[in-house]
Amino acid sequence: MKSSLARFRVMAIIAGVMSLLLWFVDLPVAYLFNNPDWKAAVAWIPFVHGWVYFAYVIVALQFSVKAKWPIRKILWLLLAGTLPVASLIAERRVVRRYS
Repeated sequence: MKSSLARFRVMAIIAGVMSLLLWFVDLPVAYLFNNPDWKAAVAWIPFVHGWVYFAYVIVALQFSVKAKWPIRKILWLLLAGTLPVASLIAERRVVRRYS
């Protein structure tokens, strides 16, 4: 359980940072500023965010199954990776409870 908790912590932090980059760097550049050079510079963010979220889902599922959580709590943990800072808050709550 300790190793799955450590994996979850790492992926939750990375997913949170990538979500912040997506929401507060990539999306404003894409929709508010009309600068193709800036958009080209941040074009990697959505691609990396998608793969990081996929890894987050796998690790979160693995951890929640090992912790024997009910399906509602598992869904809450998976959805936490979709909003900025929600995965960081979920990570703090999970670590506080299981370490």
